[in-house]
Amino acid sequence: MQNAITRTDFTFTGLKNLYIGKVRDVYNIDDELLIMVTSDRISAFDVVLPRAIPYKGQVLNQIASKFLDDTSDIVPNWKIATPDPMVTVGRLCEPFKVEMVIRGYLSGHAWREYKNGKRSICGVPMPEGMKENDMFPNPIITPTTKASVGHDEDISKADILAQGIVSADDYEMLEKYTMAIFERGTQIASGMGLILVDTKYEFGKANDEIFLIDEIHTPDSSRYFYKEGYEERQSKGEPQKQLSKEFVREWLMANGFQGLEGQQVPEMDDDFVNLVSERYIELYENITGEKFERADVSNVPARVEKNINKFLEAYYR
Repeated sequence: MQNAITRTDFTFTGLKNLYIGKVRDVYNIDDELLIMVTSDRISAFDVVLPRAIPYKGQVLNQIASKFLDDTSDIVPNWKIATPDPMVTVGRLCEPFKVEMVIRGYLSGHAWREYKNGKRSICGVPMPEGMKENDMFPNPIITPTTKASVGHDEDISKADILAQGIVSADDYEMLEKYTMAIFERGTQIASGMGLILVDTKYEFGKANDEIFLIDEIHTPDSSRYFYKEGYEERQSKGEPQKQLSKEFVREWLMANGFQGLEGQQVPEMDDDFVNLVSERYIELYENITGEKFERADVSNVPARVEKNINKFLEAYYR
C-alpha cells in the first residue's frame, strides 16, 4: 500500500544520518538542516502498531506547523519550510537535554503521583484537597530528562541546575518561553471550545540563540479536554471528555492488548484503519478550526521524496 507511509529510506544530497523515531523519520542534511517526515505510523503502549493510518502524518505535521507559526512572535522556532503536508524542514539545533512539561490541570502522570500521596512533583508543590482533572491555581512546570533509551524521568529545577544540564540563564528563558507558549495555546484552544490540559515543549540552541524545536500542541504531545460540560463532569466526579488518540488504546484493550509481554497486537482491519484515519481528521478540524484538505495519497512516498528534493534544489541553488 502506497497511500500511507510506514517508513522512509530516502537518499538526499548531503545526508549525514537518519534517525527513525516512533512516528518521525529525521534526516540530517550537512549538519545544517533537519528534514522531519511525520509518518503514518501509530504507537500505543510504547508499541508501534503494524498498520499505518492514512492522513495521520499530515494531520500531526500540519497542526505542529500551524502552532509554530502562531507562536513565532513569542520564541523563534526551528521551522524553515513545509515542502510537503507531511514534512517540516528546519534548522539543526543542539537540543537541551530536558523536556519542558507544563500542566494546567491535575491529570495523567501528575494525578497518579498525587493519588499515591505525593504533594510535590519535580520539586513543585501541589495543593491539598484536589481531585483528578482539577485546575491548578497556576500552571506548573514539571520537567523531564530526555532519555535516549527507555522512559523520560521527572527532574526538579534544582537538580537540573546542580547537575549543569542547563545553565541558570538558559533555564530562566526556557521557563519564561514555556509559560508564554502555554498561555497562547490555552487561548487558542479556548477559542476552539477546548481546554489545553498539559503539553511538552522541546528547545535547542543554534548560534547561541534558543529555538523552539520539534512538534507543538499536537494530540500526540498534548492533552485536550472539551470545554463544554467540563465543570458539570468535575462536580459529578465523572471522567472528562478528551480529544486524543485514547480511543485507539481503548480498542486495543478491548481486544486484549496493553503492551504486556506475551500479548499479541490485534489485527487492525481496513474498516478500523479508516475509522482511525477519520478520527485524526476530526482531531485536526477541532484543534485548528480549519477544514482538512486531503493530500494526494496515490503514492505518498514518491510525492514526499519529490517535494523534499524540489525544496533542497531551491534551497542550495
